[in-house]
Amino acid sequence: MKKFWKWKNQAQTETMPEARTLFLNGTIAEESWFDDDVTPQLFKDELNAGSGDITVWINSPGGDCVAAAQIYNMLMDYKGNVTVKIDGIAASAASVIAMAGTKVLMSPVSMMMIHNPMTVAFGDSAEMQKAIEMLASVKDSIINAYEIKTGLSRTKLSHLMDAETWMDANKAVELGFADEIMQRVGSSEDMEPPAVSMLYSKANVVNSLMDKVAAKCAIKSEPTRKTKADDLMARLNLIKNWR
Repeated sequence: MKKFWKWKNQAQTETMPEARTLFLNGTIAEESWFDDDVTPQLFKDELNAGSGDITVWINSPGGDCVAAAQIYNMLMDYKGNVTVKIDGIAASAASVIAMAGTKVLMSPVSMMMIHNPMTVAFGDSAEMQKAIEMLASVKDSIINAYEIKTGLSRTKLSHLMDAETWMDANKAVELGFADEIMQRVGSSEDMEPPAVSMLYSKANVVNSLMDKVAAKCAIKSEPTRKTKADDLMARLNLIKNWR
């Protein structure tokens, strides 16, 4: 049985008071999620096998948005506090799951990425239109999760998704996708985090590259063409005089 999640101290009881910890590693919803052996119900059963607060560690490049939505809903419906800690990457569908945290913490060296949902479609123009409408609906549902957590406008969030936006920990906190940056155990709480933050937009990089290519390929101005014409006439005059 192949699972992309793993529990530590799955059941918190009187004899096992230690906090429960859930690890989400790798691709969300590998082919096993909807197979007979591993189902969303199994994840839910394991989640509800105990009580009390849980910590969810995320290091995932994303995966299936439907599975991510189900996990998000299960964590949102969970009775205890859910502390999400991102120690590597929470990209694409994994970023949606992170939004279910009562508190979201990011490692100083972790990253979060949000982008538009994608799919593969086959068929005629009608089928293509259905796929487009489906993707628009999925995007709206994802924005719902981001909006609840960040408080940003839907337009702003839509633009960030269009641009395929990568955020470091500082930028994620600044925009509201995360609440705090993780610190070393025992370090001073008065220590100020680094002021440098980074937001990487794939769209901006592509646009910048296109501008540079356009500048290199631009047709030269009219005066330049006149200069070449004048030079040609001068050469013809030289030939004429030489003859």
